[in-house]
Amino acid sequence: MSSPDAAPRVGLFVTCLVDFFRPGVGFASVRLLEAAGCRVEVPEAQTCCGQPAFNSGDSAGARRLARQVIEAFEAYDYVVLPSGSCAGMIRAHYPELFGDDPPWQRRARALAERTYELTAFLADVRGFTGLGARVPARATYHDSCSGLRELGIHGQPRRLLAAVEELELGEMAESTTCCGFGGTFCVKYPDISAQMVRDKAGHVEASGADLLLAGDLGCLLNMAGALKRRGSRVQVRHVAEVLAGMTDTPAIGEGEEPA
Repeated sequence: MSSPDAAPRVGLFVTCLVDFFRPGVGFASVRLLEAAGCRVEVPEAQTCCGQPAFNSGDSAGARRLARQVIEAFEAYDYVVLPSGSCAGMIRAHYPELFGDDPPWQRRARALAERTYELTAFLADVRGFTGLGARVPARATYHDSCSGLRELGIHGQPRRLLAAVEELELGEMAESTTCCGFGGTFCVKYPDISAQMVRDKAGHVEASGADLLLAGDLGCLLNMAGALKRRGSRVQVRHVAEVLAGMTDTPAIGEGEEPA
């Protein structure tokens, strides 16, 4: 652990979806964390947080992955993720996973207490107020379920976005309603999921926004697909990209990111 006066040592948990589909979100997260005075490292040993296994009832598989994550990150002052969903898994469910294993439960609790979703860490822990990004757009924000309901994230991204120059943030109807992705929910209940995301896309367009933002890539991929299928011109981005001013790459679903 760092001394009290040193810049905190942060382990960035990139998440599987960011690694595979939108690595620019990881780079934007590093830029923001460093601007907030942190020393950032990305442990190569990181794997999936275990949420898909946990949600499917595979407790043994989820525990195996959770042990790997704990071992990879427990030396850091903080663990930060650009995902309320994966951060919620570590904070809310890791201690529960080891309810019959006191030594591992202690380690899981210790890690959970130092684990944060990106915007919550920047706003609540570091008091970060922005790095002077300028993004001329009219945006609306989708509150992802796990971040909102497990971690209480709602005002933090909005306060940070208020500091982005020329960005106008307006609310859509039912911004806190699920988009229908829900991890394995979209696989188990595809018809219900499809209707939910159609409803969400309609709310996005009705808001008059030309930019849709959220903090979880699963939701963003789901909503970007729905908007694309209805021929919408609304662009979709992770909130970290806008806060970091890294919007010179194609929006989600509009092309490949540069390597």
